[in-house]
Amino acid sequence: MKSAVFYGRHDVRVEDWNMPAVGPEDVLIKVKACGVCGTDVHIYEGDKGAAEVTPPTILGHEFSGVIVETGENVKNFQPGDRVCIDPNCYCGACEPCRNGVAHYCQNMIGYGTTVNGGFAEYCAVNAKQVYRLGENTTFEQGAMTEPVACCLHGIDMCGIRPGHQVVIIGGGMIGLIMLQLAKLAGAAKIALLEPVKEKRQMAEKLGADICIDPSGEDVKARLSDCGFTWVNTVIECVGKPSTIEEAIDLAGNKAVVMMFGLTKPDETISVKPFEIFQKELELKSSYINPYTQKRALDLIDSGRLDVSSMVCGVCGLNELEDILSKPEKRAMGKYIISPEK
Repeated sequence: MKSAVFYGRHDVRVEDWNMPAVGPEDVLIKVKACGVCGTDVHIYEGDKGAAEVTPPTILGHEFSGVIVETGENVKNFQPGDRVCIDPNCYCGACEPCRNGVAHYCQNMIGYGTTVNGGFAEYCAVNAKQVYRLGENTTFEQGAMTEPVACCLHGIDMCGIRPGHQVVIIGGGMIGLIMLQLAKLAGAAKIALLEPVKEKRQMAEKLGADICIDPSGEDVKARLSDCGFTWVNTVIECVGKPSTIEEAIDLAGNKAVVMMFGLTKPDETISVKPFEIFQKELELKSSYINPYTQKRALDLIDSGRLDVSSMVCGVCGLNELEDILSKPEKRAMGKYIISPEK
């Protein structure tokens, strides 16, 4: 089968690999769509993502497709089912799993990280990680279920209440999802900070009350002029020390600062403890997607969450390395890989 294989930093090769073995608890999925994630970029750059990756490995953890074969013990799925997956497979037996924090599973299997994933024509997955797509959900939308599930975990931790004021830093795919989730949570005012004009325009269409270009505008002055008198939540979706520091600075008293963007492992930020104390801030971060996959699927299928507008292209496996290696290309929006192209 045609596969995009990660061999190490800046080394992804499209090769013909053997078909995956299908165990008794597995299903074999013919991959239709697989999203290119920021975690894939971190791995490509030689950094650690949410899990360790040992080359050679087929990356890709945001994918959907059609079941073409089922293991002998699989009863709930059959060939022809349209599905997506939760890539994080927990053991259920370790101490974190037995104490309700399974996303810290000590024996976690990660499809597209610790084992082969969706940047290939086929992928074998434990059936317990598989979810049927809704009737209204396309394969491209289904591939977005995992990032939406991650965002749901983060938005839950923000504690947004009806009437709150929210600032989102970064208008990429994650920021645009967070914008919509904050709106659904009842935020009265939502501001988005993003230097790229096209992304600001998209954010306005998706419900942002104000979009600010932080590279050329006085952010605090614009927020004040637009009635942001008490920012309750700041969600950082860029993953840079400078924007995390900006998030802390913009937060109001008693605010939650959600550090959602993934930085490089060795990066640090400069924090004034007195500022945290004086404003009584809560600094939070969000790790993967525990128990949120079905909610994400239902939101997408309901049409209340737009996960299509931020997709800028559907490309073949041969284009994957070009996307991973060029930030100016990724700045255009979200890319989906279709092994059939």
